[in-house]
Amino acid sequence: MTTTAYHAKLFAHDLTRRSADDGTDRLSSALSDAQVDLNPHQIEAALFALRNPFSKGVILADEVGLGKTIEAGLLLSQLWAERRRKLLIILPANLRKQWSQELADKFHLPSIILEAKSFNEAIRGRNLNPFVQPQIVLCSFQFARTKDTYIQQVAWDLVVIDEAHRLRNVYRGSNKIATAIKQAVAPYTKVLLTATPLQNSLLELYGLVSIIDEYAFGDLKSFKAKYSRLSSEEDFSELRERLKPLCKRTLRKQVLEYVKYTSRHALVQEFFPTDDEQRLYDEVSEYLQQPILYALPSGQRQLMTLVLRKLLASSSYAIAHTLDGLVKKLEKALAEAALVDAPPEDLGENWEDLDELTDEWDGEDDPEDLVKSLTPAEIEGMQAEVLQLRDFHTLARSIIQNSKGENLLTALRRGFSAAVDAQKRQGAATLQQKAVIFTESRRTQEYLLELLADTEFAGKAILFNGTNNDPQSKAIYRRWMERHAGTDRISGSPTADMRAALVDCFRDEASILIATEAAAEGINLQFCNLVVNYDLPWNPQRIEQRIGRCHRYGQKFDVVVVNFLNKRNAADVRVYQLLDEKFRLFNGVFGASDEVLGVVESGVDFEKRIANIYQKCRSPGQISFEFDALQSEMESEIAGGQQDAREKLLNNFDIEVIEKVKVQSAQTLDTFNARLWSVTRFMLDGYATFDEAGHDFRLESRKTAWNDCPLGNYRMAVSKSDSADMAGQHTYRLGHPLAQRLLAEAQGLQLPVSEIAFHFPSSGTHIAILEPLVGQSGWLACSRYRMDAIESEDHLVFAGMTDDGQVISTDQCRRLFDLDGVVAEGLPLVVGQSVEDELNDQLATRWQALAEDIGKRDGSWFDVEMDKLDRWADDRRVSLKAELDDLEQKIREKRRVARQAANIPDKLERQRELRKLESQRDDAWRTYDQASRDVERKKDDLLDDMGNRMKQRTDEERLFVVRWRVA
Repeated sequence: MTTTAYHAKLFAHDLTRRSADDGTDRLSSALSDAQVDLNPHQIEAALFALRNPFSKGVILADEVGLGKTIEAGLLLSQLWAERRRKLLIILPANLRKQWSQELADKFHLPSIILEAKSFNEAIRGRNLNPFVQPQIVLCSFQFARTKDTYIQQVAWDLVVIDEAHRLRNVYRGSNKIATAIKQAVAPYTKVLLTATPLQNSLLELYGLVSIIDEYAFGDLKSFKAKYSRLSSEEDFSELRERLKPLCKRTLRKQVLEYVKYTSRHALVQEFFPTDDEQRLYDEVSEYLQQPILYALPSGQRQLMTLVLRKLLASSSYAIAHTLDGLVKKLEKALAEAALVDAPPEDLGENWEDLDELTDEWDGEDDPEDLVKSLTPAEIEGMQAEVLQLRDFHTLARSIIQNSKGENLLTALRRGFSAAVDAQKRQGAATLQQKAVIFTESRRTQEYLLELLADTEFAGKAILFNGTNNDPQSKAIYRRWMERHAGTDRISGSPTADMRAALVDCFRDEASILIATEAAAEGINLQFCNLVVNYDLPWNPQRIEQRIGRCHRYGQKFDVVVVNFLNKRNAADVRVYQLLDEKFRLFNGVFGASDEVLGVVESGVDFEKRIANIYQKCRSPGQISFEFDALQSEMESEIAGGQQDAREKLLNNFDIEVIEKVKVQSAQTLDTFNARLWSVTRFMLDGYATFDEAGHDFRLESRKTAWNDCPLGNYRMAVSKSDSADMAGQHTYRLGHPLAQRLLAEAQGLQLPVSEIAFHFPSSGTHIAILEPLVGQSGWLACSRYRMDAIESEDHLVFAGMTDDGQVISTDQCRRLFDLDGVVAEGLPLVVGQSVEDELNDQLATRWQALAEDIGKRDGSWFDVEMDKLDRWADDRRVSLKAELDDLEQKIREKRRVARQAANIPDKLERQRELRKLESQRDDAWRTYDQASRDVERKKDDLLDDMGNRMKQRTDEERLFVVRWRVA
């Protein structure tokens, strides 16, 4: 396409204008910049969150694996493009790195993780509120609670809360973390992400909604009274309608048309510990069940017991080192005549999830007094415990061969055979052996690497953990950095680049990735279809995350899951039975269903219940009894209809809407990229050479203003999934600094009145609406109008006419610039007064009509908010009136009792009690009257706020006037 300066200026304004409609145009910047192939339901979810300008937020509740992170990323990306950059993400601690990496990789968004260290560094750097950052801020739930006063002081454009179901009990008031976060972010727009917004009780859903908007429902009492039982279909329908603007949920079965899922198949690798291994397990287990343990800090006994049990089940190497650490810690405490106050210093190196587990298991009793003087009995007990732990350590060190490890080779061979068979069945062009082995211990990880060094997998296995400071990983990282030097593949974050280097090495070179829990989140391994759970977590959500690294969108083959099982341990057998048969984690198209995962409050809660069984049961009979009880409880909860209620209440999937979005987004993106390419080619004329077919160019020289943009090869990522593989090229996109510079310069072009010859036949497209203009000429003007009302939005308004005075439509004016154009040489033209007046009148008329449409659109959202406020006020009145009705009932009953009193003293006593109730009733009426006025006053305040936001302020900028002719 032949582009003129007028094309370039128009396209530059169109590409960067703010939109407030609810179509895909609103997300055009985000759709263009996202380096991921987006699915229609994800785009619709992001549009849903942007739809109501009065809204305080939404819950995005898609099932696991449908891309809620992508949906939130689209929102964040769009706001970032609109220069609304006060953005906060509150999330579990173990997801911070994953989010930061995905924001960078998929949306090119910068972020900073705020934790104690970075927070204090910012304070020392004279940033009095470290939450004020030029980047997206990420912090954990716990950190948000401790720094809630700092969060309150920032005028956030958007707050995203991931795994928001962790805050579901906020309605109880006793949940300190949830309450603190709710209050800190109350004034700001929020997006809550959770696959399980409704788990055990509708009150939890009430709690989540109250975090978004206190005026969605009246109060807890009125919600309980009306909806706790949903006794009538009318109440159910009403609740569904009230939730519809607030919550969007898509199920995996609804998107199978365009999200193809493969199946997963489970294999069990049984093993039988040797007598020495069993003796070590039994003796350490008995030790952990003792009522008093001096080696474990009293405030963390539950957590430490869990960790020791898991290390014990992992390998003798894992537990041996930790036992040695416990001995040294206890000996140090004895020397200082104090109690143990913390776990061994290097335990976190062995068990990487220690910090995250500590966060999740928060709530144990604090130690009573760590500095008190030890009694002789305590000193004697500590000395005896040291001897006991030394014996355990000696026994663990003596075990050289682990039965579990000896079965790894068998497990891999079985797993690879099944995985390759799946590839053959599903038509793989080339067969490959790739396996990810998960262990919960760093020392077990090192042991397995050594074990494989003596097999056919020698040199084909690599490690993946939280630090990767081993020589092999460093060498892989160094080679990767050299290979990608000077490209966008290098993020600048050593941690992120190390992860990318290891994943690339696994994909291209290695056969086996031996991973700790660090690989269970934040990396995509769709090219691998064998998962080996060498150590199996008790938390079903963690297992699902592990398998989800491979069994996810983009996986072409069925995924094989191999699970190790200790057949000499009755509790292990029952845990596996629960995970397999009840949670259904390992087989089928979807694996664990959200409905089943939702029957326990969370994976952590389930893990605690399992740990409690291990801790208190000493015989196979006790183990069987406790697991039978747990299984029975789960079965009754699963049968309780939670799935049905959740889907009926929250599912508002509309296939017609999704199909419409699918078409619109493709068209929007095609038009968007074509215009960006046109502007780039025009503005870089003389600075770059272009390859039209490949959508790439070579920047050979640059202006001083472009110095932060490197010379070299650039390519537009037309296919998002291929963008990461453009070795030696820069990914060119709207958000790239070079594109931003070019668009800004194009917007600032000062254009005289000139004549443009548009060439209709040579454009390669048939535009029927322009056919009547062929052979004609006339005048055209374009202005940008910016309206600030509920939201800021930009509109490009055209005016046009032929030489014989016929008005040409807005669509005709706009489509003229889809044609090739050539600017006539010569002096600038002069616009006659009559033509100028006609163009001005057209622009004013068309803008006025557009402003009226905007007013109607905003008015419809105003009506939605008014309906919400009316319902809120009704709820509050019902709640207040219910208290009065209750008192009136008590008064009637008290009067009846007083009349039946047998004698005067009894009658007097009953009348005094009656007067107290009547006095309470009178006080309640006064309270009701005052509260009713408060409700109306609050409603008025909200109306005033909405009224102020709806005041329209407009400014106009004339972009250009041209004389046109179509040849």
